[in-house]
Amino acid sequence: MRRIMHAAAALALAAAALTTLATGSAGAADGSWAGCPYGAVCIYPQGQNPAATPSDVFWSYDAHNLSGQYGSHWVLNNQSGGAHARLCRGSGGADCVYDIAAQNGVWYDLGPINSITLDRP
Repeated sequence: MRRIMHAAAALALAAAALTTLATGSAGAADGSWAGCPYGAVCIYPQGQNPAATPSDVFWSYDAHNLSGQYGSHWVLNNQSGGAHARLCRGSGGADCVYDIAAQNGVWYDLGPINSITLDRP
């Protein structure tokens, strides 16, 4: 009986490992990170921790004005090639106060932040 229980436990553990491996590799294959597409910068809803589904996705190199963003949010820079994202107090990319390197993220209070820039390397 003990052997049967050990075999069943090993089988369950192997099935769980395969499920985790399959799920993890699907996200990595397309380059997405926590629902943020590869090449984009994403902002997640206030208080969503861990980051799962972005509320804003930015693709173009430029300044993007924000509105209605209060409290702490995840901001993920899933761009490539050394592209940066900057959080700025002023609109239109003025008075930037925080730099996020490519493939990095930050948990940040966006209350005083009025724009985000996506900058070429």
